[in-house]
Amino acid sequence: MKSHTWLKPAIFILVLLGVWQLVVFLHPQQLLPGPWKTALGIVDLFPRGLIVKYIVASVFRVTWGFSLAVLVAVPLGLVVGWYRRAEMALNPILQILRPISPLAWIPIAILWFGVGDLAAIFLIFVGCFLPMLLTVINAVQSVPAVYINAGRNFGLGPVPLMRKILFPAIIPRLMTGLRITLGIAWLVVVAAEMIAVNSGLGFLIVDARNAGNRYDLVVAGMVIIGVVGLLLDNWVRSLERSHALCWGFEEKQ
Repeated sequence: MKSHTWLKPAIFILVLLGVWQLVVFLHPQQLLPGPWKTALGIVDLFPRGLIVKYIVASVFRVTWGFSLAVLVAVPLGLVVGWYRRAEMALNPILQILRPISPLAWIPIAILWFGVGDLAAIFLIFVGCFLPMLLTVINAVQSVPAVYINAGRNFGLGPVPLMRKILFPAIIPRLMTGLRITLGIAWLVVVAAEMIAVNSGLGFLIVDARNAGNRYDLVVAGMVIIGVVGLLLDNWVRSLERSHALCWGFEEKQ
C-alpha cells in the first residue's frame, strides 16, 4: 500500500524531470541547467562537505527561530484568546504588524544583531510569531462553550482551565498552524541567508551566482531547499498522526 502511495508522485516527478531536460535540450542557449547538470552540481558539493554544513546551518537557525516563536506565541495566544479585552487591545497592533514582510526587518536585524546567526534567528522569529499567535487566538475563540462550562462546573480556575481544557482542545488547529508556520520559517531563513549571514542554503545560492555564474549550483541549492522543506513538512504531518494528537483528525484510508 505504501509503495503504491509513493508510486504516482515518483512517476510525476520523473515526468517533470523529463520535460525539464527536454526543454533544456531544445533551448541550449538558455542559462537554466538541466536536471543532469544540477545533479552533478549537488554531487560536487559532497566532497567539500558544503552541503551538510549549509543544511545544518539553515536547520539550526530555523530550529531556534521557530521554537522561540512557538514558545512565546502559544501561551500569549491562549491568554489573549481567553481574555476578550486583551484581544481588543492588541488586535489593532497585530493587524498593523501582520502585513509587514519579515524581509522588511532585515536592516533592523542587521543593525541590532550584526551579520550572523542572531540576525537570521530574529527574522525567523518575526516571520513565525504573528501567524502562530493569530492561529492560537482564533483556535481558543473557536473552542465550544460546552467544554469551558464543563471545566467551570468542576471548579477549574483560569490557569487550570487553560491547561486542561483550552490547550488540549486547540491541539488539532495548533498542529495545522505549526505546519504552516514551519514552512514560513523555511522561506524566511533562505531569504535571510542571502543577505544577513555567510553560510546556509540561501548563502549557497547567492555565492554560486557570484562565483562565476554557477547556475548549476544555484538550481542545486533550490532543489535541496525543496527536499529539506518536504522532509520538515512530513515530520510535522507524522506528529499530527501520533496517538496523542490524532484525535482531532479523521483517519484517511
